Amino acid sequence: MREPLPADMFDELCPSSLNPIRFGDKWAALVIRCLEHGPRRFSELRVPLSRVTPKVLTQSLRALERDGLVKRTVYAEATPHVEYELTPMGRSMLRTIAVACAWTAEHWDELLDARESYDEANAAARQSARSAVG
Repeated sequence: MREPLPADMFDELCPSSLNPIRFGDKWAALVIRCLEHGPRRFSELRVPLSRVTPKVLTQSLRALERDGLVKRTVYAEATPHVEYELTPMGRSMLRTIAVACAWTAEHWDELLDARESYDEANAAARQSARSAVG
């Protein structure tokens, strides 16, 4: 029996969710990290990736499979099921993702400040534009 994935693995305050570096799509690096310790079923991936809709998670898994980073295996047993696991090429991404996560953790406050400043400036600009039109 494998250890379940923690539900808070990627909570909203996790540096991984703030990481501006993208591998594939927005969720690909998180999926790869979920598969780091071995194969997982879709329902297992949904636990730490609860903010991802099933449709988007399926799209991410298919894209990772298409890129050769994830292998999808269908087990036609009494209770059929599917598992996803990293390929050797997918596994080679783990070190790069770890470096990106460490960088994000190091620059966490700066990233949050930059995003907050950007959002505030854009909100003010939108308000100003609405006032000029109205």
